[in-house]
Amino acid sequence: MTDSVTDNVMDSVKDNVKDKAMDKRSALVFVYGNARRSEGNRKLLKGAERVAEQCWTAGKLHDTGEGYPVLCPGGGGFVYGELFRVPMETLRLLDAWEGIRDGACETGPRSQRSLRALQPVFTDRGEELAYVYLYPGAKRGELPSIEHGDWAFCRRERERETLLYFAYASCMDDERFRRAKVDHLFRDCLGRGVLRGYDLRFSRRAKDGGRADLAELGGGGWAEGKVYRIGTEALEYLKKREGVHAGHYRPAFVEIGVGPGGRMKRQALTFLVVRKSDVESPPPPGYLLEIRRGGSTVWTAEYALSFERKLLALQTEAAAATDTLK
Repeated sequence: MTDSVTDNVMDSVKDNVKDKAMDKRSALVFVYGNARRSEGNRKLLKGAERVAEQCWTAGKLHDTGEGYPVLCPGGGGFVYGELFRVPMETLRLLDAWEGIRDGACETGPRSQRSLRALQPVFTDRGEELAYVYLYPGAKRGELPSIEHGDWAFCRRERERETLLYFAYASCMDDERFRRAKVDHLFRDCLGRGVLRGYDLRFSRRAKDGGRADLAELGGGGWAEGKVYRIGTEALEYLKKREGVHAGHYRPAFVEIGVGPGGRMKRQALTFLVVRKSDVESPPPPGYLLEIRRGGSTVWTAEYALSFERKLLALQTEAAAATDTLK
């Protein structure tokens, strides 16, 4: 992007910001760096309403090498983060932190080419228009890109942190680990984890049926799974198994409840479908066997019943669709 194009973008964005947001009492902000709830500057958004834990926007995420990322427009990728509704005083606080005045950066810890723009942000419930802090002036290759577009995962993987891992489908099945001869990597099991506000879905379509996913749909939905404490070797196995590099699933962090009644809140790694189908497909028999076998060790009776009801509904719908085609 040339400097003249960048200047035009910045002028357009500043007008857009003034016209559409400055007179509101609150604003939607997409957060992808250290202000996320799992990160060190989360206090910047203390008291803000989190609208979505899982969301994404267009762009390319880059590492500044100074302990924080920047989001560059274009690049044909997606950047993952969280969506917050903040009062205007919090928006001004974020601007001050970014060194921005009237939508464009003048001084501060970020580059003078930074700006705050309105752009579409996508959640499992639909599309929103939100403020995003951008760095449009970066030259191609100037900063290293962040794999998978997720700063929270990148930072933890780089620092080789021990992670909690929330398994909600076939990875609950220890037999699969034994067959792969990696069961020794998953011996530190903490028991059941509960993820509120998410629904189990089979939204990844494979040739033989659907594969499991979690959708953040809010309401009274919840998912139950098995929680492990894992290290680097187990993480590498999971990335390969989930087809992360092929773009099938992506690593993501969720806030789960563990312990008696799920009262202790913890950040845990899980894997979510990248290209979600709007139409669910019933899982194939072998995959379903693994889910049931693993789930039987941690699921509550209530959740097991809800799973079987969901499965029956999917199978009935699939049979009806097949009959229609005949």
